[in-house]
Amino acid sequence: MVWSNDKVQTLYYRSRLLATHALVVALLLSLVGCAAPEPSPERDSPFHVSAATWWQIDHDIANASLAAEEAAENYARGLMDGWMRRVGELGEEDFIPWYTGYWTQQWLAIKVAWYKMGDGDDDGDEPAVRRLAAYLQEEYQERVLGPAAEEVDPNAVSEQATKLYVKLLAEQLPAIPRRYEVPLAQFDRRLQAIPAISAATPGAQNASLYRLVHSDPIAALPAYASLLAHLRELRAGLGSGPSDARLSPIAERAAERLTDQLAIKSGASAAAAALGGVAGMVFSLGAAGFGAIAHAQEKAALEAQLRDILAVAQEEMWRQLVEDRASGVLAGIQHIAEQIEHGLASARTERWPLGAAMSAPEITGNRPEGDHQLQPLRADFSGGG
Repeated sequence: MVWSNDKVQTLYYRSRLLATHALVVALLLSLVGCAAPEPSPERDSPFHVSAATWWQIDHDIANASLAAEEAAENYARGLMDGWMRRVGELGEEDFIPWYTGYWTQQWLAIKVAWYKMGDGDDDGDEPAVRRLAAYLQEEYQERVLGPAAEEVDPNAVSEQATKLYVKLLAEQLPAIPRRYEVPLAQFDRRLQAIPAISAATPGAQNASLYRLVHSDPIAALPAYASLLAHLRELRAGLGSGPSDARLSPIAERAAERLTDQLAIKSGASAAAAALGGVAGMVFSLGAAGFGAIAHAQEKAALEAQLRDILAVAQEEMWRQLVEDRASGVLAGIQHIAEQIEHGLASARTERWPLGAAMSAPEITGNRPEGDHQLQPLRADFSGGG
């Protein structure tokens, strides 16, 4: 088939026209696409959390703190029970036999005489009694409390128990926002507003509950380290064994008895020297034998008296180191738990209307930047919801 020139030209121009048309259409479509505004990203609309939900969240935080507190305190008390038992054992095995031993009593008699010589005759027996009581306290520290602390150190118990409390509390908190389907950012802001550690010393830092449970390791949190150091200083004078006042009665009786024994021995020595020879030796041995016999007769009474004094002293140490929540081994736990409790209490009135609408204060960002001065929670604080 033979095509004419006119027909060929017609087909050529038609194909060019179609290609140009397609190009124009594509160009227009691209221009329309460029001119159309981009869809704005969906903004995070604030998720409203009702007052009733925040009340329940606060309640769960308080329960989590209470559960962690009880577990950590039981842990600390168990360790301190072992410490107290070991203190009693070392007292029976070492200190009481040492004090009531015959040669110890001879040595103490010499010390009492030395104390009296150093103090002069005008002051009576009181300075010698005080010095003897202080000496006995040093021996108790060396023979009983020092070895017991090598096995169970009350300061270490305090730090371990406080760390356990924080760990158990941190493990329970993440389940709370999931339980009530509250956004994590709002829950975190809630934790930021709850105080956990108040400055223990001037210039020290505070810490929020958020900082407390998110610091890893916890010892790196300045407020936490400052709190433990402050409590360690408060405990420095506690649990040091029987006080001078506690030991004064036994020291006073010991001083009187040992002084009398020393006078008897001095007289016996003078008599033995006057007799001389074999007779003097026999007299001296007889006096020494009489002293040993007298000591053996008094030993049981000495042991009973000292045992009673040590029992009272151990009860006093237990009260200071365990029962005293201001400075004992539980003081760190108590401080944090009370701060959390007071912070939660300040967030609501005694009769908080559960249906009341609450609005959160404006808090920028989801993570706190450093420690800051904590303010009491407002009663209408909703955690950012």
